Amino acid sequence: MRKERVGFAVCGSFCTHEKALRALEALTKEYETVIPIVSETAAYTDTRFGTSDALLEKMEELTGREVLCDIPAVEPIGPKGLLDVLVIAPATGNTIAKLAAGITDTAVTMAAKAHLRNGRPVVLAVASNDGLAAGAKNIGELLARKNFYFVPFGQDSAFAKPSSLVADFTKIGETLDAALAGRQIQPVLLRD
Repeated sequence: MRKERVGFAVCGSFCTHEKALRALEALTKEYETVIPIVSETAAYTDTRFGTSDALLEKMEELTGREVLCDIPAVEPIGPKGLLDVLVIAPATGNTIAKLAAGITDTAVTMAAKAHLRNGRPVVLAVASNDGLAAGAKNIGELLARKNFYFVPFGQDSAFAKPSSLVADFTKIGETLDAALAGRQIQPVLLRD
């Protein structure tokens, strides 16, 4: 088992939670320490894709740790140097916009801020219906910023949802490896 400590944060793109859980399961088989984190929206919202309780239970079952789901719980990540890398999967357009603007009003954005103060990598798995519209400038901002690494992404339904972007969640592990080495995995843009 690898010794690097991984934070795995889930935001509210509910239709991608199953993919995120599969990626989390893969990481728990490779890394000794995986700390689960969820946004308040993911922690307390039931949708047609499942209940928040089921999400939290599954994350706790996979990691063997209590899910961190509020700002006071994640704030020590920075001062205590708890993580070597933070994965945000899915990283919603809302979360990406907040990261680009330096807003830290959720558990996930606070976890990122706390983690980034130590100059360590944040891996983003985009899932945004407006990634090629209003959200494009925020993705561009983070692509150019130090310590942010993107899981390869592309349009998930170019004709039905032409502005929508989603990461290839199966590439989270290799993106994480590259980020720990200070490299952006390539190609970052996927083609249909």
